[in-house]
Amino acid sequence: MIRFTRKLDDAAQANVSLSLPIDQRIRSRLRVTLDDGREAGLFLPRGQILRGGDLLASECGLIVVIKAAPESVSTLYSDDPFALMRASYHLGNRHVPLQIAPGFVRYQHDHVLDAMVEGLGLSVTCETAPFEPEAGAYAGDGHGGHHHGGHQDDHQHNHQQGHHHDHHKHDDDE
Repeated sequence: MIRFTRKLDDAAQANVSLSLPIDQRIRSRLRVTLDDGREAGLFLPRGQILRGGDLLASECGLIVVIKAAPESVSTLYSDDPFALMRASYHLGNRHVPLQIAPGFVRYQHDHVLDAMVEGLGLSVTCETAPFEPEAGAYAGDGHGGHHHGGHQDDHQHNHQQGHHHDHHKHDDDE
């Protein structure tokens, strides 16, 4: 098996590609199939997030370029930056990883989140596209955990159903 063990700088030249969705690009140990069909394994230091365009070196000298694979996403397109900012606030309050760019906000498709965003007055476009969330969504949280794309299904915050905690501690709260 081909073993990829380290990231390279952008100066290297890749000779094969590897397309992965975000849920796999956040893992440091993973069995994969290169885009040319060969089997390989990722054995990277923990805590690294692979982004489209990253280069990895194998123990045998093979260099692979990472591609963000198209996956099921919900995209909010709008010319109104305030509407996108408002939606980003509400999605972020639920710890949803977001890709934010001029004119759109994108997250992994979730029909419950889609309904919430539509309730804010935005249209949701369900599509298949590469997903490159902001790194902060995966940098860990105050609960000592490590977020990944499925987090909203595991620990959804619904403050209307009795679960409440304050995300902002004030000096006078102690």
